[in-house]
Amino acid sequence: MKSTMSRRALLGAGLLTLAGVGGAGGYGVGLFLTDEPSLAGTAAPLPMAGTPDPSGTPSTPAPPPKQIVPDDTKALDKDQLEYRIREFTATNVVRSDVRLKVPRNWGFTQPDPPKIGRYTDPTSKRWIRIEAGFTIRRPPAESMAQRLTDLATVPAAQMLSIKSQTVDPDTQEATLVYTYVPENSLRYVIIRWVANHEGLCTFEIAVTGLPQDRDAMEDILDHAANSATRDDTPIGPS
Repeated sequence: MKSTMSRRALLGAGLLTLAGVGGAGGYGVGLFLTDEPSLAGTAAPLPMAGTPDPSGTPSTPAPPPKQIVPDDTKALDKDQLEYRIREFTATNVVRSDVRLKVPRNWGFTQPDPPKIGRYTDPTSKRWIRIEAGFTIRRPPAESMAQRLTDLATVPAAQMLSIKSQTVDPDTQEATLVYTYVPENSLRYVIIRWVANHEGLCTFEIAVTGLPQDRDAMEDILDHAANSATRDDTPIGPS
């Protein structure tokens, strides 16, 4: 059996759209892979030295506080971005053939197994990550709550700061905004859990960049979320 999940159907029903952005550096996140939207490929903050063991005692001494070095790379200009429909397949619990609008000249990569797709700008300082292939069965708010639980384990050395967490009362879509310092430069992250007409999560879309990229990041995420569709087919013998 094949099903199609379309963001455009939501818009046709008069539902509202949220703007946001998320993700932040490579595929490594400990890869908490499940059949639900997860940390797969977010490159979110990683547990580091100084993380307490179950007894509450740090396994190794925590590193000294970081000195943040501002990244003065010129901000992305949303008016200069060009978009086109791109396609990829995410395979997890089901096979999802995904179509959506992303920046025209951003390069595509996937991890193995291919549970997400990622498009990265030529500087490798901004990217958009799309997760599909999971079972559509829980509301976006639950996915966001799980991510917040995961982020609560991030050590203080990564200077994680939650900026906002919201759930749209009309669409049920959830948006999480945070910053953190993976090395020495601040990263700005917005994650959106996109909902279908039943209020269940169909995509996790995250855009990452520099603080000065915020307006462009929101534009990129809007284009992706408003155009994203997934056609699902079972994996294995029919």
